Amino acid sequence: MPGAFESGDRVLLVDAKRRRHLVTLAAGGEFHLHTGVVRHDDLIGAPEGMTVRTTLGARLVAVRPTLAEYVLEMPRGAQVIYPKDLGPILVLGDIFPGAVVLESGVGSGALTMALLRAIGPTGRVIGYEIRDDFAERARRNVEGLLGADVPLHVTVRDVYDGIDEDELDRVVLDLPEPWRVVKHAESALRPGGILIAYLPTIGQVARLREELEESAFGMAQSLEVLHRTWHVEGQSVRPDHRMVAHTGFLTSARLLVPSG
Repeated sequence: MPGAFESGDRVLLVDAKRRRHLVTLAAGGEFHLHTGVVRHDDLIGAPEGMTVRTTLGARLVAVRPTLAEYVLEMPRGAQVIYPKDLGPILVLGDIFPGAVVLESGVGSGALTMALLRAIGPTGRVIGYEIRDDFAERARRNVEGLLGADVPLHVTVRDVYDGIDEDELDRVVLDLPEPWRVVKHAESALRPGGILIAYLPTIGQVARLREELEESAFGMAQSLEVLHRTWHVEGQSVRPDHRMVAHTGFLTSARLLVPSG
């Protein structure tokens, strides 16, 4: 279990206005804000959850970031799948400890980190990414949260050209044209395996569902997740004025064995 903060730790600093800053601690380091400077040495050796003061007296709470917080604050090379969709993807895909998962469209690595946590040390995530810079960014982001010793192998290649692996448990896609992967996934997944696709528009969903109808996949479903928070303060209890509504659609289907 993590103890006191150490040099090299990622720390989330939250100020009085709930603004968040992700910092990597280094001995002798400093983090500059308009409200003053936070000295890293004031945090190294201190317990998580402490309040640190800047040189101008501003107070910030210091904690290790959760996965959701890290995804929102980490460096990005591509648009990420937001936390509100990460959890449903894990449940919809029934991502389990020990699963072997192909993820294509790795991007900045947000979904990769969620998958790695779900499969545990006995599973494996194989990542396909067509952009070398995105693949490198994803590797760095994953290492920043989970460390280097994780069962992840990212290769720079186009999944539209095919899938080398077989007997996969799951195929997870964040691509503009996932219907071009359906035939490849039929060969790469084991019977009963699950394909999941994240898509921004309903037109893309309809095109994917057409392709799935003509394939060995069945039990298809599509949904979106809307995330509404509430304001709760004394007698003032109401929905917040703004919510995280549409970000993308999730579609899943299972690979079935044709009946004789």
